[in-house]
Amino acid sequence: MSATTQSRVAATIRAAQAERRGALIGYLPVGFPDLDTSVEAAIAMVHAGVDVLEFGVPYSDPVMDGAIIQEATQTALAGGFRLAHVFEAVRRVREAVEVPVLIMTYWNPVMQYGVERFAADLVAAGGAGLITPDITPEAAAEWIETSDRHGLDRVFLAAPSSSDERLALVAASTTGFVYTVSTMGITGERAELDAAARGLTARLRAQGAELACVGIGISTAEQVAAALDYADGAIVGTAFVRALRDGGVPQLAETVRQIAAGTAAR
Repeated sequence: MSATTQSRVAATIRAAQAERRGALIGYLPVGFPDLDTSVEAAIAMVHAGVDVLEFGVPYSDPVMDGAIIQEATQTALAGGFRLAHVFEAVRRVREAVEVPVLIMTYWNPVMQYGVERFAADLVAAGGAGLITPDITPEAAAEWIETSDRHGLDRVFLAAPSSSDERLALVAASTTGFVYTVSTMGITGERAELDAAARGLTARLRAQGAELACVGIGISTAEQVAAALDYADGAIVGTAFVRALRDGGVPQLAETVRQIAAGTAAR
């Protein structure tokens, strides 16, 4: 993203900081349990307190996803999910609510679709950018150039195992926020948030990261509040997918309201 382009995601996180302790970023897979419901669910999440939406692209080999998200993405794939549904879902959500919509995707679907075409279609739909868990800045030259040209955010991940040199590269290459991985495992709920996340966030800031949001393992208002003691935002996925699976959009909305209470200034 060029210096003259304002990141919608960063602006939203900073606006949340002005009102509260931090931002809530909510994840759902596109097409789960079907396309229309996933759109309805995403809109309901915003009304219930999510600041930034993270739409996941269902993928046949989701190496980073825990069991509940894997189950949801397999349901979407079995229901006929196509990549074109991502852009339709973003467009429909953006017609209803103002929040930024990021796409969480493994890199292979973007490559298969065409990096330039994917970026152009995402911009046309109103999307804000990509979270790319399986591509590093060193391997992302084409995406960095393309996202700069289209004004899209690119969110790279940082893990506790990353060297300071790698964290500096991630901080310099990321726009929007750095996705700070709280544990070394797959996504899912944890009884306690890893203390490693606090140390990782401090290391990222020391390497120049302006905004860092913590994900993987956050599932309660208390964990959101704990994360926002040191991070700029908290990312919740599994708890929201489970709520949608078990109780539909009404239960999802109630779960978002409960977890969003953790963002309130204390």
